[in-house]
Amino acid sequence: MPKIKTHSGAKKRFSLTKNGKVKRAQAFKSHLLNGHGKSPKRKRGLRKGVYADVTNEAAIKRMIPYK
Repeated sequence: MPKIKTHSGAKKRFSLTKNGKVKRAQAFKSHLLNGHGKSPKRKRGLRKGVYADVTNEAAIKRMIPYK
């Protein structure tokens, strides 16, 4: 049986933990961090990674089968 192709976009955005949870970066942090009504505390918090919701976990794991 042939190998499954990995989704290139998902490969760059998600990683799996040892326990099988899916880790992701938070949205609204990659740009627009100067001004725009965000407090320094909020911007600091957005740097941290978070776990993807369990409802999306199966779909993400299908996209990154060998990670």
